[in-house]
Amino acid sequence: MSTSSRKHLLVTSGDGPRECRRAVAHVLRQMEHEARRADLRFSSDMSGGCDGADPSSALVTLSGNQMPEFTNTWIGTVQWICKSPFRAHHRRQNWYVGVFSVDNSDLPEIDLETSALRIETFRSGGPGGQHQNTTDSGVRVTHLPTGLVAVSTDERSQHRNRRVALDRLVARFILKREESLARDRSAQNQLHRLLERGNPVRVFKGEGFAEMKNQAGGRR
Repeated sequence: MSTSSRKHLLVTSGDGPRECRRAVAHVLRQMEHEARRADLRFSSDMSGGCDGADPSSALVTLSGNQMPEFTNTWIGTVQWICKSPFRAHHRRQNWYVGVFSVDNSDLPEIDLETSALRIETFRSGGPGGQHQNTTDSGVRVTHLPTGLVAVSTDERSQHRNRRVALDRLVARFILKREESLARDRSAQNQLHRLLERGNPVRVFKGEGFAEMKNQAGGRR
């Protein structure tokens, strides 16, 4: 499966506190909004959150003509300036998220042979569906050796949904690997410290996540 036309970005709280996980959720929403506006295809696979909320990390997959320009505006440290939404009397107001490029040439080896997969179809108005449809166009792919599951109902044809589901399965493998690497760095108390010390490429403020233009994001 060719990955040359896609770009993967790891968005991570770097083992930071719950506020940093909220910042990850904000970054993903903002990133998706900007990607759609740039006519890029955007998808994300998240982990560490409850029902998809406030994930500890996520793998973003992008494709489209303006992908290089788009990713250059995000890779690095993102700072969120906001009073803690969870701890009313907490004095800290600066939270940090890392956005890292995942090298497509260093993707994990994944067994996608038919014998390793269980592929199920269902009507896209069913589980995970977005479109009411009279055909079984939705696809769920289970990787039997690991139990990882990916679903697609985004496309109108079963063939395209199968391709999207397989792409998402690959993304889940990458996320699992990158999380393991991040945990190794965090175990040495390095990753989150590096995020806090780095010069932010983007700075946002408040629960509305409004971007602060042409301002350096100092620490408190």
